[in-house]
Amino acid sequence: MGMLIGTGHTLHIMSSMIPIFIMPIAVVDSVHILSEFFDAYQQRKNRKETLIYVMGDLFKPMFFTSLTSAAGFASLAFTPIPPVQAFGIFVALGILLAWFLTIIFIPAYIMMMKEESLENFGTDTADASHKNSFLNRHLRWIGKTSSGKPWLVIGVNIGIMIVGVVGIFMIKVNDNPVKWFKKSHEIRVADRVLNSHFGGTYEAYLILAGNVQEMTVAQAAEQLKEKLRFILQGSPAILSSAMEDVDQEIADSKSVQGLKDALAQLWNIELDNAPEDDDTVYDSWGKALDSLGGIGAQKEVFKRPDVLRYISDFQKHLAQKGDVGKSNTVADVVKKVHMELFEGDPQRFAIPDTVNAVAQTLISYQNSHKPDDLWHLVTPDYTKANLWLQLRSGDNLDMERVIEDVEQYFAANPPPVELSHDWAGLTYINVVWQEKMVTGMMESFLSSFAVVFLMMTFLFRSPTWGMLAMVPLTFTIGFIYGFIGLIGKDYDMPVAVLSSLALGLAVDFAIHFLQRTRMTMAKTGDWGEAIRDMFDDPARAILRNIIVIAIGFTPLLLAPLVPYQTVGVFLATIMLYSGMATLWILPALLTVMKDWVFKKELKAFAEKAEG
Repeated sequence: MGMLIGTGHTLHIMSSMIPIFIMPIAVVDSVHILSEFFDAYQQRKNRKETLIYVMGDLFKPMFFTSLTSAAGFASLAFTPIPPVQAFGIFVALGILLAWFLTIIFIPAYIMMMKEESLENFGTDTADASHKNSFLNRHLRWIGKTSSGKPWLVIGVNIGIMIVGVVGIFMIKVNDNPVKWFKKSHEIRVADRVLNSHFGGTYEAYLILAGNVQEMTVAQAAEQLKEKLRFILQGSPAILSSAMEDVDQEIADSKSVQGLKDALAQLWNIELDNAPEDDDTVYDSWGKALDSLGGIGAQKEVFKRPDVLRYISDFQKHLAQKGDVGKSNTVADVVKKVHMELFEGDPQRFAIPDTVNAVAQTLISYQNSHKPDDLWHLVTPDYTKANLWLQLRSGDNLDMERVIEDVEQYFAANPPPVELSHDWAGLTYINVVWQEKMVTGMMESFLSSFAVVFLMMTFLFRSPTWGMLAMVPLTFTIGFIYGFIGLIGKDYDMPVAVLSSLALGLAVDFAIHFLQRTRMTMAKTGDWGEAIRDMFDDPARAILRNIIVIAIGFTPLLLAPLVPYQTVGVFLATIMLYSGMATLWILPALLTVMKDWVFKKELKAFAEKAEG
């Protein structure tokens, strides 16, 4: 932890769990040494001889278990999330440092103890009370059952694995930082109350951008003619005059703005010359002038009435879906100001029909508020708009559902102009983080699985033994994550990280068991005798590890944060199942495969017997 802070890393939810993950793996090696020393000391009555015997048996498996565990966590350095990268690297360094300190400190400490103080230390393996202890009786029963009924054991575990695979497909990937607190915590209580009474406390922002190209003079003129035909269809004489003016000014205008200015000048003259007693002429030329506003605001997408109505309809759609409690957009501002300009008439709570009227509402809003307030919802050039969404839940699943609703709506209801959209906001960032976490963890786990398999193959000098070493890990992962899916537990950050811990612990037990099995088989040459020996000291050391670490982490259940509680529960479960998978499945597989996998050991035993 000192190195973590010294290198400039900050303390956060991931880095705070580094000691929790280092401790079980660091304790594993210590328990193996002390357990073996405890069982062997009374036979030799000499510290040095006992330590040489213990370290001779355990050094190689402890070294490789530490390397494989470190490799599993170091693979997290390839995830795209910096806090997870730091977590993986420093846990890996901690594991290697713990291994070094264990093999140096524990033997040194034992040698510093007086011989007299160890007089009653350990157990006499020949003692009947020792052989008939509760622990040893059950270990012998496991050994007899797994080797005596191997196909039954294999079949049961395959059945459990199938159920686990079904559960894995039921896993829900979801996270919500607020749910890291207990339900009774004041933050959770406040969250429930606020979101039940208000629109929502979880914010996301949908950014819309208009992709309108600059219009040519000819295109602007054609668009204007279409508008004139529609709005002046009841005044054919004025329509004909206005069309002639447009055709005349096209040749003289070099820009859309120039065309607009020229036509505005002509039509203002017509408006001024309209007979006082003929309202129809006056209104018709007024409509013609209003139509020019649409041309001048062509690039100002979010002043267009049709675009604002589209946004308003989109807001209603989101509200009906239920995930979004409230939304705020520039369309809301326009509708509210428009209503207030007509003395609060509810019938006027709508988008005006012309660009000029929209512009007038926005000017009125800026005059009555801080002018810059409007730019929270739209950019000054009106080419981008911000839709401020408030969600009642911070679950990533809910945000993902909103994103899917938006995509489906845009696909089924094309906007009046081409619009691109993008997301922002903390609630959306959590979704991106989750996606990177899941894919990153999966990639790192698969890569570390492959690396550990290669290391096992190198250790045992055999791909077959390498595959056997991966069996408890595979069954542990299948059971743990299948159980998570079956009980409906969300696949969140702590659950994702636990896969690396499962890799380290499950392979640790498998290496110790397989390495000692090969040594015992080479020594005895008989599988029955090897099983009896294996379910004495080695199995007892594994079981002690399970008990010590599982019980040692139960205080995590009292932690104030749910991720720590989750780690505590699943640490104990991983320890239990990976240890039992080693003691049940591996002996059963070795019994079935003994004539194939022990050829080298049996050959060594035969040569030794002949010599």
